[in-house]
Amino acid sequence: MKKYRDIVGDGGSNIVGQVEEQRTLLQARMASIRRTIAVVSGKGGVGKSSVTSNLAATFASQGRQVGVMDADINGPSIAKMLGVRGQKLGVAAEGVLPAVTSQGIRVMSMDLLLPSDETPVKWDAPTQAEAHTWRGGMEANAIREFLTDTVWGSLDFLLLDLPPGTDRLATVAGILPGLSGAVIVTIPSEVSHLVVKKSITVAKECKVPILGLIENMAGYVCQKCGEIGELFRGPGGEALAEEFDIPFLGKIPFDPRMAVAADQGVPFVVEQLDSLAARAFIEIARKISAVLPLLILEA
Repeated sequence: MKKYRDIVGDGGSNIVGQVEEQRTLLQARMASIRRTIAVVSGKGGVGKSSVTSNLAATFASQGRQVGVMDADINGPSIAKMLGVRGQKLGVAAEGVLPAVTSQGIRVMSMDLLLPSDETPVKWDAPTQAEAHTWRGGMEANAIREFLTDTVWGSLDFLLLDLPPGTDRLATVAGILPGLSGAVIVTIPSEVSHLVVKKSITVAKECKVPILGLIENMAGYVCQKCGEIGELFRGPGGEALAEEFDIPFLGKIPFDPRMAVAADQGVPFVVEQLDSLAARAFIEIARKISAVLPLLILEA
């Protein structure tokens, strides 16, 4: 049996050629997408997927061509929130056709490939212990394949919903060196800020432009009087944004109807256009659109 050090070159696998071919295909696929934005937190439970789906719906309602890729391979939820679960993915000569929402948002998610609700994602390896060892690399490869194989078409925005973990942005930045920017999501909580600070640091180290910080669940919208009451007593997002010298995009209050809309697969901003939360999303979308041309000019 040959040992690793006994193999000359790539052992006949042509691994370098395969990597270069995939990189070329990915660049060709991304060429028709004007802006690619990662929605990140690092902290789980801050409502990042809800922010992603409603932000996508806001852009779509403004006449933009939008796509969303659920980069959470093990716990996908975007397909459910955008109402495309159960859609069958088509295959064309140029690749896989994404699911499409009633607004025309193009969606790709591992959830669209699983046979049932109870089916977890299992990585193919001789043992599960070995699968655990290689899981990070396999997840990165899955994200790369989703981006490369999906026929996104011409898009104004492709939003990437990243899973929890402060290292996830670095992985995506490695796959997409031309990432337009990152939107950071937090809640008014010291625990959340503790983790989110690390994600901000990673974004700066990876030289990913930070489009701004969103404070989600910023108060509770009373269903009787419409006033915003206190939900968390932690520090506000403005102070965190100021500390790291990044734009503060706005606050989104918690509205119980958002959870109902997500369960029904209808974006909240479409169903409750006049709500405080929907108005917040509209303003945040405006700020993101305004800052992107400035970043292109600076580059």
